[in-house]
Amino acid sequence: MMGRRTFRMAAAALLTTTMIGCGGNGGSASDDGFDATVRTTTGGIPHIKAADYGSLGYGIGYVQARDNLCVLAEEFLTIKGQRAEFLGRDGSYTIHANGATAGNVDSDFFWRFLISDERLQELADAALPEAEAASRGYAAGFSRYVKEIKRGQHAGRHQSCRNAAWVRPIDLSDMYRRYIRLGVLASSSVFPTEIANAAPPATGTGGGAPDPQDLLDALPADALPFELPENLGSNMYGFGADATQNGQSMLFGNPHFPWRGTERLYQMQLTLTGDTSANIFGSSLYGVPAVLIGFNEHLAWSHTVSTAFRFSFYELKLNPADPTQYLFDGEFVDMESEDIRIQIQETDGSLTESTRTLYRSRFGPMLELSVSGVPVLSWNGVTAYTLRDANLENTRLIEQFFRWNRADSLEEFIDLHGDVLGIPWVNTVAVGPGQDPYYGDVSVVPNVPDSKVQTCPSLLTPVFAQLLPGLPVLDGSRSECDWDSDDDAPADGIFGPSNLPTQRRSDYVTNCNDSYWLTNPAEPITGFARIIGAEETERSLRTRLCILHAEERIDGSDAQTIGNVVDGLEGNTGFTLEQLQDIALSSHLYSARLARDTVVDQLCNPTGTVLSSNGPVDATTACQTLADWDLATNLDSRGGHLWREFFTRAQQASVPIWLTPFDANDPVNTPRDLNVLNPQVQLAFGDAINAINAAGFAPDTPMGDIQYSGIHPDERIPIFGGLGNPTGSFTVVGDAPLDETGYPVKFGNSYIQTVTWEPGCSNDCTPIAEGFVTYSQSTDPANPHYKDQTRRYSAKDWVRFPFTEAEIAADPNLTVERLSE
Repeated sequence: MMGRRTFRMAAAALLTTTMIGCGGNGGSASDDGFDATVRTTTGGIPHIKAADYGSLGYGIGYVQARDNLCVLAEEFLTIKGQRAEFLGRDGSYTIHANGATAGNVDSDFFWRFLISDERLQELADAALPEAEAASRGYAAGFSRYVKEIKRGQHAGRHQSCRNAAWVRPIDLSDMYRRYIRLGVLASSSVFPTEIANAAPPATGTGGGAPDPQDLLDALPADALPFELPENLGSNMYGFGADATQNGQSMLFGNPHFPWRGTERLYQMQLTLTGDTSANIFGSSLYGVPAVLIGFNEHLAWSHTVSTAFRFSFYELKLNPADPTQYLFDGEFVDMESEDIRIQIQETDGSLTESTRTLYRSRFGPMLELSVSGVPVLSWNGVTAYTLRDANLENTRLIEQFFRWNRADSLEEFIDLHGDVLGIPWVNTVAVGPGQDPYYGDVSVVPNVPDSKVQTCPSLLTPVFAQLLPGLPVLDGSRSECDWDSDDDAPADGIFGPSNLPTQRRSDYVTNCNDSYWLTNPAEPITGFARIIGAEETERSLRTRLCILHAEERIDGSDAQTIGNVVDGLEGNTGFTLEQLQDIALSSHLYSARLARDTVVDQLCNPTGTVLSSNGPVDATTACQTLADWDLATNLDSRGGHLWREFFTRAQQASVPIWLTPFDANDPVNTPRDLNVLNPQVQLAFGDAINAINAAGFAPDTPMGDIQYSGIHPDERIPIFGGLGNPTGSFTVVGDAPLDETGYPVKFGNSYIQTVTWEPGCSNDCTPIAEGFVTYSQSTDPANPHYKDQTRRYSAKDWVRFPFTEAEIAADPNLTVERLSE
């Protein structure tokens, strides 16, 4: 029987310091110290060169603090569980990348509970020496900049936080907390409030287990299926010789990430000299001393968020006499309890202490979850629910990228994908010069085959089959319901690479956030566990457009479908880099391609009026605008906002809006044919006209006068693009509601890279790469790189990425700085 243990925060802090050897001075330097050279080129791109990993990390930590101090310092404060101590009881924190918001108090309890000393020690024990060195170096470089700020240097910079007590040096344990936080982005961190407030009922209270049908009846129709608050998306292509005009491979990568917070991507080139050499250009999430999406002479790669679940729930059968004991293999065992203490700054400035006792089962933390106000995972007198998180157990995430960053070939990159198997929640596409592109969802997935879901059902299995299809809720009372293990997996409980989907082709592979099934529609991928993704099911409109953009460029038919917004497509087939770039930013809407003509021909009518929820509406100008519209949301496009308001409403109809249903034998072209006889579709059009009128915009107002960067308040920078879902835009912006200012963009296209190499080259080839950091490199308004790339993105003025020594030296805006300690 598992004994009940109670941990104290004071002992935990002491233990952490002892285990990973960090003090408050920013981490111990090596005997030789740190020495890095930072060359910064146009757009604020740092090219960091050093002879060892510690110095490389030092340079990264310093420049990321220089450009984004306040955002990073708040992140380190948050994951250390000290928000309430420094920022007070009443604030909150949102992880913009997954939409989870928690009050400061709940946030502190959650992170102190989730990132235990055992987890930190496991990560420290598993760290590659070079990863540990780079992490120590990052902490030292970040801390150096903090100390300079506190001494009054860098006048005018970081005004919102430079004098705050919570802006402090960091150490190695802070870096490891950051890695864990990134690993659980699509799992545990979605539930901070649900875990931080989970508590057993008093003995003899709490009621009985819910009836599954009663739960389904209580849930509103729009809660099925329930969408986890994950706001991440992406598009990516890998093109081979059969898809390009010159026969050279190409890659397009474009994560759709928040424009706020620490899941912004930071662009940099890392060059390691000395005994171990490496040279990689790309981007990283804040607080990570490695390139996560990038390229060099040998390969290029990108990621999209995968459909696979990274966790499962377990249903526990409780001891009626003690709700903190649960049945396991015929015996009642104790949950593990932990007393968490936090400090809270009250409104008068005083500090008070608060304590909660939180619980874990053998699987992981206990939690309570409600959906639309209906308790679904409840801790009652009979059952309770716990979460097992594969990425909380994943100690290989940082190893994966450090080893990828020094891969010498595409083949080595692919081998490492499966051998390390540390990717937490993304698909991968990679190409190499003159080589066939590769796709793989070789990532950390709980090993729950469909057969285990059938043999280990819980009371809520039928509920989650409708609520969150593919997410298992397993019986936690039997050891045979534990996750399986594969012989080729690097850790217990996850699928090995032989049970994860991959594909290589000579034409193209793509992913735009649906499952692996239609990586290339000519060769559907099937036969994998449902927890990884759905097969032979309807794809999003954005995925369908991703596929069509590739197929139509390869056969040349896009000259007819998008030739009005992309020049130079007539009379040729296959991609050039310039055509790939033009198509990527074309802002064409697939929903409009499918349905605009139907709306104009059948919803618009000779009376000039249409119905709305508030009665008849004059649609004369709206109908003429749509008839003249270019089906895009470029800055000069007129009608895109009207379509966005209409189609988002139409998609919410309670009955299907398409006359031709989905057909698994024609998945790219179905469903289609808008049903304008559907009364909800009719009302959606009238309501859209009312919405834009209420906001003060005419139907023919150009998109550039409506949509703008929502993170640069000192300048209205127009932004093109549309909603990936539901309107089917490849060029993506966030779903901010229309108001009198228009659409403020705070999410969407982020780091964009288009990469190829010299034609005919197949080894050690100079990369040809262009792109953007759409929101720019810095979050500090006083920084010269606060909005420079955003302006260029608005103008579709692609930034050339200097890679070679000659390209860097020739940059007209080059600055050089040596950092040593």
